[in-house]
Amino acid sequence: MQKVPFTEAVRAIRRKDDRFDADAYHFLRDALDFTVKKLRDGESEEHRHVSGPELLHGLRDYALKEFGPLSATVLESWGVTRCEDIGTMVFQLIEVGAFGKSDEDCPQDFSDVFDFDDAFREPFRPQRLTAGESLHESAVATPARSLTPQPAAGEASQNTLN
Repeated sequence: MQKVPFTEAVRAIRRKDDRFDADAYHFLRDALDFTVKKLRDGESEEHRHVSGPELLHGLRDYALKEFGPLSATVLESWGVTRCEDIGTMVFQLIEVGAFGKSDEDCPQDFSDVFDFDDAFREPFRPQRLTAGESLHESAVATPARSLTPQPAAGEASQNTLN
């Protein structure tokens, strides 16, 4: 099968099924590129097959890098709320010839790999205190960074309040 230009592939998919925003497909392609590069780092392979779980973990890392605390919100705005949605999109892209696959690949590879809420929101939730730890002890253990530059050892501070 001849490779179809990506934008045309997305248009063809969305004519039949508009559950996912076009931006979600473009983000998926970028996340695949990010994942391949990350997995290939240190390997000599030019082209590397990426499994469903590898793609999902790479997509999570890429979303957190690109969107930070808004990752879940952005994905949800595109209609993507669970791992299986990514699998659906991947197999739609395979069907129209934009992505390739191995004989072992199947939609179930994308089932229940992780919970979206945990993957995209948990890294930004405040840490819970452990039993017996007070809020003060927690703050002392992880002090806030100063916003003003501190003088190097032996230098006088130039910071004054006038």
